[in-house]
Amino acid sequence: MTTNTKINQLGKQLEQLAFEARELYLDKTVTVLTKPPTPLVFYREYVAPNKPVLIQGAIDHWPAISRWNHDYLKNIIGDLEVTVAITPNGYADAVTDGKFVMPYEKMMKVKDFLKVIENPDEYSDVYYIQKQNSNLTDEFATLLKDVDSGISWGTEAFGKEPDAVNFWMGDSRAVTSMHKDHYENLYCVVKGWKKFILIPPTDQPFVPYELYDPAVYVQNGNGSFTIKPTDSSDKVPWIAIDPLNPDLALHPEYQKASPIEVTVNEGEMLYLPSLWFHHVQQSHGCVAVNYWYDMEFDIKYNYYNFVKNVTEILKG
Repeated sequence: MTTNTKINQLGKQLEQLAFEARELYLDKTVTVLTKPPTPLVFYREYVAPNKPVLIQGAIDHWPAISRWNHDYLKNIIGDLEVTVAITPNGYADAVTDGKFVMPYEKMMKVKDFLKVIENPDEYSDVYYIQKQNSNLTDEFATLLKDVDSGISWGTEAFGKEPDAVNFWMGDSRAVTSMHKDHYENLYCVVKGWKKFILIPPTDQPFVPYELYDPAVYVQNGNGSFTIKPTDSSDKVPWIAIDPLNPDLALHPEYQKASPIEVTVNEGEMLYLPSLWFHHVQQSHGCVAVNYWYDMEFDIKYNYYNFVKNVTEILKG
C-alpha cells in the first residue's frame, strides 16, 4: 500500500468519524427544553454525550430579567468605570488584514457606554463589553444580586463551581468570530437575542486553521484606528474561515462540515459544550451572562487532540 493510499484512507476515516457522530447521537437541530433538567438528566443526556441544548425557564426568577434596562443600569452603576472593547469593524479577537487582531480597550463609565449604545448612528466604531475574566464578579459585582452566582443543576452535574461568570453587552455589529473554548458554557440571554452557529468537535478536520501574526488595534489622535503588530513572535492559530461568507474555493473541506444555527432569545439559556466551534451574532444592546465551568480533560479531550493531530499531519 502506497503512502498516498494510506493518507487517503486516513482522510476517509476522519470523514466516517464525523458521519457516524451525526448519525448515531448528534441532532440536526438543537433540542429545546421547556424547563430546566435535573442534574442527572442534564449530565446523562447532554454533558456526557457533549450535545448542546436550549433551555427555557431556567432564569425566569432572575431580577435581572425585569430590572436590567438602561435606566436601571444608569442609576445603579452609571458612574462605574468598566473595560470596553472598541473596534472599527465589530470584530475583536479575530483575523483582520491577515493578522490576528485584539481590540482596543478603554475604561468608560457605564452611562457613557450606554449613550453610545442608545445612539449607534452617531458612532462609527463598535463598542462591546466582552471582557472574559469573570468581569461580572469583578467589574460588575454590584449587579450580582440580580442573578444567580451559579446554575445549581449545572454546578451539580459538572461537580464544581463556575470558573468565571461574565457580563456581555454591545452593538449589533459586534461579531464573535468562530472559535472553540475549553469550558462547559451555560450562556444566558437577559435582553435581546444571540444567534449561534455551532459545529461539533467531530467536524474538526473540516474547520481550517492558519497561523497569524498577533496584533492589536491602536487608536490614533484623530480617533481612527491602526493595526499594530505586538512584540510577541509567537503566531496565533485561528480559524481561517468566516461561516457567514465561507471561501470554499480556498477551503473546500469546509463543505463537509455540518453547522447548525440556534437563536437564544431573552430569558433562554444555551448549554454550549466544551470544544464545540461557535460563531456569535447579537441584537443591538443585547445583554447576556454566561457561566464557564472548567471542562474535564478526560478521554474526550484525548480523542479530540488525536483527531486534531491526525488532521494536521494529513494537511502537511
